[in-house]
Amino acid sequence: MKKPSSKIRDEIAKLQEQLKVAETREAERIGRIALKAGLGDIEIDEAELQVAFEDLAKRFRGGEVRTTGGKKGAGVGESSAPSAQNAAGAAAGGTAEA
Repeated sequence: MKKPSSKIRDEIAKLQEQLKVAETREAERIGRIALKAGLGDIEIDEAELQVAFEDLAKRFRGGEVRTTGGKKGAGVGESSAPSAQNAAGAAAGGTAEA
């Protein structure tokens, strides 16, 4: 028997709420780790920080890390590696977050 569209809409709404809760939980976890690593004290453009996080994600997924070029671009790639190690150590170290 096929589901009526109203039930499908209800299921979609429930899934969207679950997604919102999961994204909030993940964002809070990443934010806590970033603060522990000292990223809260760094004055950096949001776009540069986004690129650094994308490079970090690629690094842990086994992909190539890109640089934006220039003096700042090279610094982003170099400075994100120690932060990644600190963040990974902090996550594995004293917290029970998973």
